[in-house]
Amino acid sequence: MFAIAINGGIVIFEMVFGLLIQSMALISDAAHNLSDIAAMGFSYWAEKVSRRPPNERKTYGYRKIEFIAAFVNSIVLSIVIAFVFWETLKRFIVPADVPGRAMLWVAVIAFVGNGAATLLLQKVSSRNFNMKSAWLHSLQDALFSLGVIAGALVIILFGWHWVDPLISLVICVFIAREIYKIVRRTVDTLLDAVPPGIDFVQVRNDLLAIPSVVAVNDLHIWQTGTDQKLLSAHLVSAEDSPDHEAILRSAQEMLKHKHEIRHTTLQILSASAGPMEHCNHCNEMAK
Repeated sequence: MFAIAINGGIVIFEMVFGLLIQSMALISDAAHNLSDIAAMGFSYWAEKVSRRPPNERKTYGYRKIEFIAAFVNSIVLSIVIAFVFWETLKRFIVPADVPGRAMLWVAVIAFVGNGAATLLLQKVSSRNFNMKSAWLHSLQDALFSLGVIAGALVIILFGWHWVDPLISLVICVFIAREIYKIVRRTVDTLLDAVPPGIDFVQVRNDLLAIPSVVAVNDLHIWQTGTDQKLLSAHLVSAEDSPDHEAILRSAQEMLKHKHEIRHTTLQILSASAGPMEHCNHCNEMAK
């Protein structure tokens, strides 16, 4: 909450002075800070909501709320960035006489504020991916403010006023790239895609390597939160009367320690069971 308050002050400060001295670099940096306030706010809200226990309607709980929040935040930020980008292009045609010294002092104050917020968030960044992403957003803010400082120095020393819209353009392109990665990640998660860092084929091969397991089918891997990966599968045993408990323990231990998958639903089938009648969708693989 302290980090959000600091960034709120920076946004107002940069936006007011950016409009007064007509600096697109300050305005775009303020827009980026505004997006990070939204990201931090969503992260804070998602952290609270995701802790709600499962119920009869939401049996997985509310963990996916962080991805929904990130998706909505990215769409809103896309609209803001598109507007700033258009205004920046017009500045290349009709450049404004931006006072470098005023731009420099505003950027320095913003850098100090962003640095303080980054140090605050660093203390909680190790909790989970959600908190780490909030810290990374704040770190980007500090780096962007540093870029605006460099641009202001160029204007003061050489009088190159076209540097101001150029910095704004670079910031817009960088933010657009980050938006694309966030949207892609959230859409994949909402579609229950295999989580990043998980090799589907390797997991299937590791399950096949378990003694007595001759086939794996209906294997699915997805996530409900950044720290909650789930797996379900049918494991076919070579024996007619397999030791279910031994197979389950081996599979669960391997999935937990090698792939960090702790929520598993495994069904053991004996070799004599034959093909399942209603499993046309199963992605089967045998040794």
